[in-house]
Amino acid sequence: MEEALKQQPADCIKVVLYGPESTGKTTLSRQLAEHYNTLWVPEYARGYLQKKWDIEQKICEPKDLLPIAIGQMKLENEAAKKANEILICDTDILETKVYSEVYYSGTCDPILETYALKNSYDLYFLTYIDTPWEADDLRDKPLERESMFKAFETALITHQKPYVVLKGNKEERFKEAVKQIDKLLERK
Repeated sequence: MEEALKQQPADCIKVVLYGPESTGKTTLSRQLAEHYNTLWVPEYARGYLQKKWDIEQKICEPKDLLPIAIGQMKLENEAAKKANEILICDTDILETKVYSEVYYSGTCDPILETYALKNSYDLYFLTYIDTPWEADDLRDKPLERESMFKAFETALITHQKPYVVLKGNKEERFKEAVKQIDKLLERK
């Protein structure tokens, strides 16, 4: 199981779209991948939990977190082999760790936590809560967006992860993300 959570070496810059639900991460991931003519890693939890909801009418439970993290890392490791200079990740397992701690009384599976902290990325884009919240089967915290944002930012600060907060409309976020990625590419 631990091997499945391990980030495989890759010769590309990895950036993560990270933050509370309904803050534009998937939209921006797609835009950035198209702009850089590269791959983006979708959020594994979305499909996994939607299927669970459709079949059982149940939401995420603690037992789902390791399979979600394993699925996310599998998608990322496969995409990293095929990406060009940059890989866009629509989440990572640090996000899964934060959700675990928020939803399950501050707890996180120790194995998940180990790899959430061990895996590394060149930059996190922390998406701010200034986008309209859109309801769906899985989203459930429209009134807790500020506290969720703080939980995500606290994790980045605590674990010394490099990050930039993205605010504003889609165009403003996209421009700032491109500016930051271009800086990373210049250093490569």
